[in-house]
Amino acid sequence: MSFLHALTCRECGREYPEGPLHACEFCFGPLEVTYDYGALSALADPRRIAAGPPSLWRYSALLPSASGDKVSLGAGWTPLVRARRLGEALGLEELYVKNDTLNPTGSFKDRVVSVALTKARQLGFKVAACASTGNLANSVAAHAAASGLDSVVLIPRGLEEVKVLTTAVFGGRVLEVDGNYDDVNRLCGELAGQYGDWAFVNVNLRPYYAEGSKTLAFEVAEQLGWSLPDHVVVPVASGSQLTKIDKGFRELVGLGLVAPRAGREKDDPSGPVRISGAQAAGCSPVATAFAERSDVVVPVRPETIAKSLSIGNPADGYYALEVVRRTGGQLSAVSDDEIRAGIRLLARTEGIFAETAGGVTIATLARLAEEGAIAPRERVVAYVTGNGLKTVEALAEGAAEIEQVGSSLEEVVEAIEVPRPGKEER
Repeated sequence: MSFLHALTCRECGREYPEGPLHACEFCFGPLEVTYDYGALSALADPRRIAAGPPSLWRYSALLPSASGDKVSLGAGWTPLVRARRLGEALGLEELYVKNDTLNPTGSFKDRVVSVALTKARQLGFKVAACASTGNLANSVAAHAAASGLDSVVLIPRGLEEVKVLTTAVFGGRVLEVDGNYDDVNRLCGELAGQYGDWAFVNVNLRPYYAEGSKTLAFEVAEQLGWSLPDHVVVPVASGSQLTKIDKGFRELVGLGLVAPRAGREKDDPSGPVRISGAQAAGCSPVATAFAERSDVVVPVRPETIAKSLSIGNPADGYYALEVVRRTGGQLSAVSDDEIRAGIRLLARTEGIFAETAGGVTIATLARLAEEGAIAPRERVVAYVTGNGLKTVEALAEGAAEIEQVGSSLEEVVEAIEVPRPGKEER
């Protein structure tokens, strides 16, 4: 059964019945899903959850699409890696990496799409659509193909070639727009009004879609033995993922599935976990507002290798800013060179190859640790949300040197025994 109570305006609190609606008709504020937590509390049992599938749908009671068949490729329940070598390099004693590179299409977007398209099918939609910087397009096309839905995705010009090819292979329509993501998003908003029978997952189904990100909080808590981290670092594009991770942690505490951290009460308004956000310096409107102590997130024109985070006018930027401030976190922006260094550091210490968004997370984690914004003994989780095979072009500059050798044993041994010039310390 579904415990969805209403779609509730984040600004004025007005409630609407479930349906393909994303903005309040009174104040135009964004809508989000609210639940009947009283009824949910009877099912808030770790044993019941553990008996569920090894996917995000183990938390179906806490999602807006609880009943009926699921549109699923098996997303979720990805590893929480105890990152000892990375932690040692950064001076952090208890560091974990939530490795969402292992989702079916290689990014966390499989979580949000699975939830959104399950709801889309329940509401009778036949076409799945989205605006995307690449990862969402991959996921929508794949999930639509597997569930028998048609798909139409709009992407900005200049995305990584791998992301474009791995969207087109699923057979849906791919429209490359001569513009940036914000142009694409505007077009999808207009198209959603014209094609009322299309499920634009991040427009008219956005309240349901966004709820999928909560499972990143649920899994971390369960994988830590139903306890909370002290501090998490989350990449920021639209800001939705960060706000929903916060919502997920607060729901777990509210339902009694986890205890509040020491020093914080159950109803502490600051929230149960410190949450920090990570942006690329070439697209950092939220981090800029944080640094300037402003409540206004001023749109920018993106210019960074982290294309999956290149949203210059983030829909949830203000709310992400509020979460970071309320929980006592930080927002930081890192350069393209730092992003590349973050990708390499994670790969060389933990064997995880992240896309550029993951490089943003790790570079920000390193900076916050160096600045003392993360204490050495905090229990920290860094969210790595996409696979590096999608953004290999970003590493072309300063790529690892490949050594050429002959085909004889003697030549190979000679090459092995000669120290490689300029070899980096691990």
